Amino acid sequence: MLKIAVPNKGSLAETAAWMLDEAGYRGRRDSKELIVVDARNEVEFFYLRPRDIATYVGSGALDVGITGRDLLLDSGSDAFEVQGLGFARSTFRFAGTAGRFSSAADLEGVRVASSYTGLVEQHLATLGVTAELVRLDGAVESAVRLGVADAVADVVETGGTLRAQGLEVFGDPILTSEAVLIGNGSGKPGLSTLKRRLDGVIVARDYVLVDYDIERSRLDAAIAVAAGFESATVSPLRDPDWAAVRVMVRRDETNHVMDALADVGARAIIVTRIHAARI
Repeated sequence: MLKIAVPNKGSLAETAAWMLDEAGYRGRRDSKELIVVDARNEVEFFYLRPRDIATYVGSGALDVGITGRDLLLDSGSDAFEVQGLGFARSTFRFAGTAGRFSSAADLEGVRVASSYTGLVEQHLATLGVTAELVRLDGAVESAVRLGVADAVADVVETGGTLRAQGLEVFGDPILTSEAVLIGNGSGKPGLSTLKRRLDGVIVARDYVLVDYDIERSRLDAAIAVAAGFESATVSPLRDPDWAAVRVMVRRDETNHVMDALADVGARAIIVTRIHAARI
């Protein structure tokens, strides 16, 4: 059986469980379950702390897992990223007292607090900077005010929390993270099926189907607006001067595409959600 590590709690857990459910796997029904066997799909799910997943997969105890790119890199394990999953996105940045730092080079010899000291150490090493790292498990933004550190490295969304502590971000981003599927190269049966199914869920989440009718004389102009995932499907209508077209369009571009299709003469424009896909 393919052994899969799944986050048991936190921001990764809910969407990871939803993706696996949409991919046709049987997940846990009780939050107290630690191991679930899906005999039909020949997989075993192990529900673990997100921070521990890379360690288990890297050691070979489990075959694959879902965790954050930040947690994978911070762990220092032998696991590697198989593919991004497109959710739980975040950006890691340095922050310090307003006006004190301008780039990561200014961190030479100072104290930097973070919940991801392994990740920060790797990043600073690539820049040739040596700093004293202070590991904290939360409230990192308070470290400077409390005198524990001179700067911090943390997840930054709007920056409002940092500004409230008198801090400002500086330098280039350390990392852009998201949920990822990780592996260890075991080549276990079922891995290719898992990847294919997750790809299908991602496509179904990110794309919709757009159907419309168009005069054949305007068909090229309409195709130029939305060419489809690989190519548009064009079907004849009873009226030989008209055709029916179906294309896949990114969900976040739907309304712009509909407006542009209407502008070139498309009619009966209909958008349909994709429940599942195999690409």
